[in-house]
Amino acid sequence: SINHKHPSATNPTRRTAVRHFRRPHRCYASLLSPSGRRCRVVKRQGVNKTNIYIPTMHFHLSFIASALSAGTVFSFAPTIGQSNLRASSSLQMSADDTVTLGIFGGGTVGGGIVEILSKKKSYFQQLTGKNIEVKKVCVRDASKPRDFTLPEGCSVVTSYDDILNDDDIDIAVEVMGGTTDAKDVVMGALKNGKSVVTANKALIAKDLGEIESLVSSLDGDTQFRYEAAVCGGIPIIRSMQSDFVGDEINLMSGIINGCTNFMLTAMDRDGKSYDEALSQASDLGYAEADPTLDVGGFDARSKLKILMRLAYGIDVEEDEISCRGITELTKIDFGYAKTLGGTIKLLGVAEKSDSGEVSAFVSPCYVTNDDPLSSVNGATNAIEVISDNLVSSIYIGQGAGRFPTANSCINDIVALAKGDM
Repeated sequence: SINHKHPSATNPTRRTAVRHFRRPHRCYASLLSPSGRRCRVVKRQGVNKTNIYIPTMHFHLSFIASALSAGTVFSFAPTIGQSNLRASSSLQMSADDTVTLGIFGGGTVGGGIVEILSKKKSYFQQLTGKNIEVKKVCVRDASKPRDFTLPEGCSVVTSYDDILNDDDIDIAVEVMGGTTDAKDVVMGALKNGKSVVTANKALIAKDLGEIESLVSSLDGDTQFRYEAAVCGGIPIIRSMQSDFVGDEINLMSGIINGCTNFMLTAMDRDGKSYDEALSQASDLGYAEADPTLDVGGFDARSKLKILMRLAYGIDVEEDEISCRGITELTKIDFGYAKTLGGTIKLLGVAEKSDSGEVSAFVSPCYVTNDDPLSSVNGATNAIEVISDNLVSSIYIGQGAGRFPTANSCINDIVALAKGDM
């Protein structure tokens, strides 16, 4: 768990006591106590707050802030700007009327990008004044059959250098995943003057600071865009970069992993066990062969770290964010949640207190039925942003999948072709 304190706040101290978690009309309770004990929940209404106390019941309920109470206090030092959105009249294209792409990864998302570009080729030409063409797709095995048709003139290659060293390629699109080769590809492309579009949340969470520093040091119009890295088809990254410039974000809370939300919906609505819900998620392609990143909450934690950097300008290590997954939840827990008038959702939450501290965690939470997030079911993602000016903004949509994720990549590609900021 983490707490960041603004340098103007005096006498920063380590939090050791459970505190109240206040927000307009709602109070979430983390469902897994640090001790792992099963607990009882009693709500007492106070002035502008709801207190949740913890002594003994089947529910693994603890106060939402107990997941944060042992956090370390850091200096609140904004580290990000909008270096990846620098103004540009247009990219330095290989030809005046053509934007050429090289795609790293020919799987689900890479194929979706190719299909959307082919389907809407004429429209994109009218919109940008440029022909957007895929010149090369880099894959591990060129002989493997693909579930999409390559555009005319596009070749399949197996060496990263075939794209990185091709001066005719304007934009490198990284959708192959991972944090080792992917980082080399992204950094190499930027250093070679190519703008980069990626959907790689793990890479962004781990190395965004280093990547932005490189972009800031480059001359010309080289840009780095990563809309698809958080919540797939929901345009949350762009919104965080541009729609809250004059605002102050106080709280972000959201369902930011589609696999676990699908499973929790099945356990709540359909009465399935954890194992049954996981099996169904795997059959439908929502869960990976190894679902640990999803069910352990680690995927959601990576996304929350990225959102915290955009909202509060702070950069922390992922393991500093308290993280609990859904593996210990049972059907009985959902029965108790219904008795209390709510349900259980895996939430990523980051809150800035009145004193300037920022606290964050990922955990299964009890959510009341009158909360907007309680009705977000299936593999859908949703994020609520509480801010001074806009008060409450809710973003909801498909958080993963071939075309939702590819669509966000396409938006970044088209923006670069248009020369948008």
